[in-house]
Amino acid sequence: MTTKQRSFLKGLAMKTEPIFQIGKSSLTPEFCKSVEEALEKRELIKISVLKNCADDPHALAEILSERTKSEVVQVIGKKIVLYRPAKKPKIELPK
Repeated sequence: MTTKQRSFLKGLAMKTEPIFQIGKSSLTPEFCKSVEEALEKRELIKISVLKNCADDPHALAEILSERTKSEVVQVIGKKIVLYRPAKKPKIELPK
């Protein structure tokens, strides 16, 4: 992913609300499956890491990225933004 594409996705992510929250149970297989399904439908999702989660948001983002075969767009504070193009992409990335 190029810097221009990442910047474009960050702009789109600013307007979206988090659709998942990671709490003290951290990353369960069910949670990862839900994230994968959401990525297939939306392509770009935002996740909040709650205060009661002991894990580092950057580490969680990397693990989620591996498990869902997605790209980490950004991690700001306790927010994670992931992107994965769908089979029929809705988001057209700049070249």
